[in-house]
Amino acid sequence: MELFDNLPAMDLMRSEKMTFVQLIIPVESAHRAVSYLGELGLLQFRDLNVDKSPFQRTFVNQVKRCGEMSRKLRFIKDQINKAGLVSSTRPALQLDIELEELEIELSEHENELIEMNSNSEKLRQTYNELVEFKMVLQKAGGFLVSAQSHAVVEGRELDENVYLKDDYVERASLLEQSEPSNQAGLRFISGIICKSKALRFERMLFRATRGNMLFHQATAEEHIVDPVSAEMIEKTVFVVFFSGEQAKTKILKICEAFGANCYSVPEDITKQRQITREVLSRLSELEATLDAGVNHRNKALTSIGFHLKKWTIMVRKEKAVYDTLNMLNFDVTKKCLVGEGWCPIFAKPQIQEALQRATFDSNSQLGIIFHVMDAVDSPPTYFRTNCFTNAFQEIVDAYGVARYQEANPAVYTVITFPFLFAVMFGDWGHGICLLLGALILIAREKKLGSQKLGSFMEMLFGGRYVLLLMSLFSIYCGLIYNEFFSVPYHIFGASAYKCRDTTCSDSHTAGLVKYHDPYPFGVDPSWRGSRSELPFLNSLKMKMSILLGVTQMNLGIMLSYFNARFFGSSLDIRYQFLPQMVFLNSLFGYLAFLIVIKWCTGSQADLYHVMIYMFLSPTEDLGENQLFWGQRPLQVLLLLSAIIAVPLMLFPKPFILRKLHSERFQGRTYGILGTSEIDLDLEPDSARKHHEDFDFSEIFVHQMIHSIEFVLGAVSNTASYLRLWALSLAHSELSTVFYEKVLLLAWGFDNFVIRLVGLAVFAFATAFILLMMETLSAFLHALRLHWVEFQNKFYHGDGYKFIPFSYASLADEED
Repeated sequence: MELFDNLPAMDLMRSEKMTFVQLIIPVESAHRAVSYLGELGLLQFRDLNVDKSPFQRTFVNQVKRCGEMSRKLRFIKDQINKAGLVSSTRPALQLDIELEELEIELSEHENELIEMNSNSEKLRQTYNELVEFKMVLQKAGGFLVSAQSHAVVEGRELDENVYLKDDYVERASLLEQSEPSNQAGLRFISGIICKSKALRFERMLFRATRGNMLFHQATAEEHIVDPVSAEMIEKTVFVVFFSGEQAKTKILKICEAFGANCYSVPEDITKQRQITREVLSRLSELEATLDAGVNHRNKALTSIGFHLKKWTIMVRKEKAVYDTLNMLNFDVTKKCLVGEGWCPIFAKPQIQEALQRATFDSNSQLGIIFHVMDAVDSPPTYFRTNCFTNAFQEIVDAYGVARYQEANPAVYTVITFPFLFAVMFGDWGHGICLLLGALILIAREKKLGSQKLGSFMEMLFGGRYVLLLMSLFSIYCGLIYNEFFSVPYHIFGASAYKCRDTTCSDSHTAGLVKYHDPYPFGVDPSWRGSRSELPFLNSLKMKMSILLGVTQMNLGIMLSYFNARFFGSSLDIRYQFLPQMVFLNSLFGYLAFLIVIKWCTGSQADLYHVMIYMFLSPTEDLGENQLFWGQRPLQVLLLLSAIIAVPLMLFPKPFILRKLHSERFQGRTYGILGTSEIDLDLEPDSARKHHEDFDFSEIFVHQMIHSIEFVLGAVSNTASYLRLWALSLAHSELSTVFYEKVLLLAWGFDNFVIRLVGLAVFAFATAFILLMMETLSAFLHALRLHWVEFQNKFYHGDGYKFIPFSYASLADEED
């Protein structure tokens, strides 16, 4: 064991050692100190005002001011986007501006923009009214001429039809007795309405006037721009002929209700032309005024856009500083702020240097006190990762954040995850396609990292190095399976088999004989298409899956040993690690051993029979299923070991813990035996050991559940690794179907179009089914094997992340 102690520590194997610290900061240097700590990003503050609401905290007014400035900046950004301008991504060179000055400047810009928007809306409204008036003058003139010549006839017909259909309709209709000499009472209202409302508007007018009106409409040639939403609206010009003040009042109310704009059109054509000329003149003036206003507004927005990014970052930082200051408490003198938090031990000198700079820069007479304290709570978990290891750490953290300083599965996941994926996905043709995609993402890393990506592309970009390793391992496993889009190649030399006769007419089903040494690397190409291909590959991949599964589960149990050794828990080593190793390897380790022996000796023994009768009749003679001398007594010994290991896992530990607990409280001993089960943490330089109330029944039930789960899980987890065989076989067979039944079938026709269609279908199936759906499927199954089968042997995953106060984390945040 001294060998393990002398090994150098791995960076990712254990989380960084943390320490609990207290800061006593004079009020005059508090803002600058927190700001410098935000730039450093290595201190996680603890909220000392949990019992207070956000409105009861000290710096609530400053937070409100920052929130108001953020709102103004969002308003300005929206205005820039609406104007179709692009705000500068690079902050403009400008002298540093104070927060108070920025607040005043933002208010001025907001008021200026609101005023310009208001004036623009008024001008646009006036412009729209003039455009509508122009269209009404153009369309209504034709209505008036035709209406005057045909009003009498249409009025009579309308009145007769309505009277016949409805007995309650008044008989004194609008034009019932109208003669050419008696048309002085005929009046009209002209206007314009949205085209979508025109039909309902006409029906309402007809019902309100009981049919005593004439309605003419025509679609406006120009669309009107809505001044609020800036959308183009299609409108319809209408003219309503009626008689009487009562009908006029009803029609005007209906027009108001439907949002129709009414315009007075003179009957005299000369006056119409005169008014049209005036309207056109005013329209040209308004167009010039609107263009000048838009140009002025765009210039103002462009000048603001140069500073927008810098101002946004500044306001976010200030708000973050005041939010952090609200987590601090005043001391009894009200002259100092007291803060507490966690930091990595390696960061203490950097934090102290930042605090000294803050004291010097703020010209404070008092220095900032920074000292280490003991804490009852467990420290947060912090792993220093880079762009390569971060994605693998995220895969592990998605299951659960590691408990403080427990073994980190991400160290092994870097290799085991892409390898198990490749076992299921193995095809070096498909692997090359994935490799090209990963290399494109890595080559454009800087460009894509600075862009706003969609959810799918962001996930793909974040896992680019996972994709890289998955593709490399897929190429490796594809070479072992000897599959290139399901086609075998003689890459590593000639096949070890040849035909029995010279014709080779039936060589795929019979007549193959082995004539020299086995194929040097991977599966011999001659197996492809042979009668025994599927039984051979099934046997190979199934046994290989069991070997890989037993190996990875043993690795998980070994890591539980290193966890127990690190935390000084001899109980976990004696009554958890050792029984688990004995139980797993007595059964499934022995099965893996038999597989290797069978492969090495070429024996025809039935391993199913051996394992079943190991339990049913362990003393029975093995006969032709015996693989080596002394196999039967070894099986009896292994079976007894597995049976004894179960009570060793279940009973000793709870009773020993109860004995130690009773002795500790009777004063006979003060030694504490650390154990992971009762959460006794060793935190160097930081946290004190703490002990919860001992409940024997709870400990015993927990141990019983843990033991039963392991015993049953040893069987189910081993069976779960057979998914490696199943998905590998499915991927291979699916690829073969697409190749033989689509590509080769199409290539058998002497027709270019059919060949092109076959090639397109094959490419589509390869890209979307094999490279997308199968990749996702294999990824999820590899994820399950790591989360359930591997990590449950040693990984608690009940910690919490170290989230320091850092300006860097504000860069991509949206308010």
